[in-house]
This record gives sequence, C-alpha cells and structure tokens, in this order.
Amino acid sequence: MRQLLLLRHAKSSWDDPLLADHARPLNARGRRAATAMAAAMRDLGLSPDVVLVSSARRTLQTLEAISPFADSPLIEPMDDLYLAPWPRLLELLRAVPETARSVLLIGHNPGLHDLALALAGPAAMAGSAAVAARRLAEGFPTCSLAEFTVATPWRDLAEGGGRLTRFLVPADLPEAVL
Repeated sequence: MRQLLLLRHAKSSWDDPLLADHARPLNARGRRAATAMAAAMRDLGLSPDVVLVSSARRTLQTLEAISPFADSPLIEPMDDLYLAPWPRLLELLRAVPETARSVLLIGHNPGLHDLALALAGPAAMAGSAAVAARRLAEGFPTCSLAEFTVATPWRDLAEGGGRLTRFLVPADLPEAVL
C-alpha cells in the first residue's frame, strides 16, 4: 500500500494588491494553521518520502512551516503544480518513482479539491470513510489535508484509485487558534 497526502496551502495574504498571485505570502492565520497541521501530521506519523510542491510562495512557505519531517524526503518544487487542473496533478503523481511509499502534494484549489474527489470516487460516499468523504465534498479549505491509501503503482493511479482515510481541516485542530 502507498500513501498519498494532499495538502492545500495555508491562508495567504492579500495585503499587497500589486503583488502577483504567484508571489503572495502566507498571512498570520495561515502560519498558525500550518504550524497546527505540522503538529497533527507528526502526531499521526505522517512523513512523506517525496514532496511535490507548487513553486508559488505560499505553497513553499506552507512546506517550510510543516517541516522538518522525521525522514528527509525528496522535495521537488514544480512550476507545473501552480494552479494546475486535477488531470495534470494526476499526471504528475503517475510520474512519482515507484520506490516512494508516501507522497505529499502541496497545491492549490480548485485542482487539488477536484483531484481529491476524483481519487475518492463515488464509492467513498458509502464506504467506511463516508463522513470524511462528505466533508471533503463540501470543500477543501486552506491548509486542509486529505490522506489516501493507494493500492496500485503510482503509474496506474486513476479516478477512484484512492481510499480516503482521513480529512483534516485546521478547525479540527486544537492548536489552530484561528
């Protein structure tokens, strides 16, 4: 079994209207949420082998806030992840080395949310993770984390190919003073 972690970047700042979207940093609320999510990930033993992260400033700052990991993962900042639609995200996941047992993808909505829904598939609404799947269907807030188990090799990952095991939003975390 493989593990796929999908993390939406934390809340970003809109304070500077002249700043390009790609260059927007995290705001204070986003930094607090990312710190809380980092603690939750450590408590759950979530430590990826590979991290695919959008090259946007807010995603890189989210990665910085949730690091370090127990192991030293391969970290790949990628321009292709910036605002990518879900089919492109899936394509990039299919290229992950087969030796990776756990992958963390840090990206943006709507692509990340759409990918999570596609991976879970309609069967998730009736399975053991139905509550998490219904929450996921309602939205994918900033700094939320969806955890999937994947039974196939990365190259064969497809719609319905992930089993949603957990969906955490910052509001679930006691450390997140938002």
